[in-house]
Amino acid sequence: MAAGDKPYRVYKGGRAKGKVPLPSRPGPDEAPPRRRDGDGRDRASGQGRPPLRRIGWKRVVLLALGVLLILFVVWGAASYLSFRSGVAAANRRLPRSAKAALAKQGGLLISQPTTILLLGTDHNDTSARAADRHSDSIMLVHTDPGKHRIAYLSIPRDLRVEIPGYGNAKINTAMQLGGPALAVKTVSAFTGLPINHVAVVDLASFKDLIDALGGVTVNVPERILSNRFDCPYKTQARCNEWHGWSFAKGPQHMNGQRALVYSRVRENQLNPGDSDITRGGRQQAVLQAVASKLASVGTAIRLPFIGGDLLKPLATDLSAGQFLQLGWVKFRAPGGRVLHCRLGGSASSIGGESVIVSTQENFAVVRMVTGDSAAQPPPPGSGPYGPGCVVGSQTFR
Repeated sequence: MAAGDKPYRVYKGGRAKGKVPLPSRPGPDEAPPRRRDGDGRDRASGQGRPPLRRIGWKRVVLLALGVLLILFVVWGAASYLSFRSGVAAANRRLPRSAKAALAKQGGLLISQPTTILLLGTDHNDTSARAADRHSDSIMLVHTDPGKHRIAYLSIPRDLRVEIPGYGNAKINTAMQLGGPALAVKTVSAFTGLPINHVAVVDLASFKDLIDALGGVTVNVPERILSNRFDCPYKTQARCNEWHGWSFAKGPQHMNGQRALVYSRVRENQLNPGDSDITRGGRQQAVLQAVASKLASVGTAIRLPFIGGDLLKPLATDLSAGQFLQLGWVKFRAPGGRVLHCRLGGSASSIGGESVIVSTQENFAVVRMVTGDSAAQPPPPGSGPYGPGCVVGSQTFR
């Protein structure tokens, strides 16, 4: 270093005297200077910054499945709680005397046979049935889960039987004389079947259930023009011109009112062989359509919102868990193992009252229902009240 040269620059007033050296340009073999962010991270190398992690498609799928599973569990819990509240209300509507008349259920419904009595009461304040407390429809449902088999047995309401404590009368009179308890005892005594459960259906409110389900599809086996009942018009003059309810042949979608009318039809003006006993087949068709709609995916989706309303027409001893078991039993029963049966007899008049007198064929039909004998249609020549069973989609002739 030359004499008098200083190894530093002298600054006065914040300014440097002389030329300030600028950074030299990098040579061809030198790397450019690295620029750093305000936090000291190296932009060129990315050092100091955590690398971005890409989410793989497998993780996205698992995450979506997890969310769907949580939603499914929440939806299922809400559906069950809503349905259970409706069942609890239906249990409270059934008299204790009816529960006491039932035979004890042995085991679960998904593993043991059971017999359920369905009683339809058709009374309301807007028709001539206002004071009528007869059972308008009587049906037994017998399930056999071991054989994946379900049998529906319609009992004509005019069938003359012995009512315990009252003597012989039409079987539907038992409901009026002693309520569901006496109806259970009467049907059990006549058929010889222990009845494990009972459900009383208010048919006037049953149409609301069907409407809540969005209607049902029923296959009508033949064209029907009913006798004139429950005129849909407000004026008498219009009702006098009305010819009755009309139903075309084949599958058709019905709302609650239409399905209720179809199940009430007792006379088909287009078929002289149609009778009150034939109505049992129509009631079975509506019942099966409702059961299928209850077990549908669409109903399951809406169950949290309508679960409490589905059981409003019912008074029953069945619990929510037993209803679910019945649904599984029905799901497991193929069409070829579903029986449609009916009791019958011969038409007669006793004391000026039209009745159906039971015949021995009725007891053979009960054995068909329980699976102790093969299903047989009504014997030839037995007339419109002939008892028997048909399988699957077959119809009575």
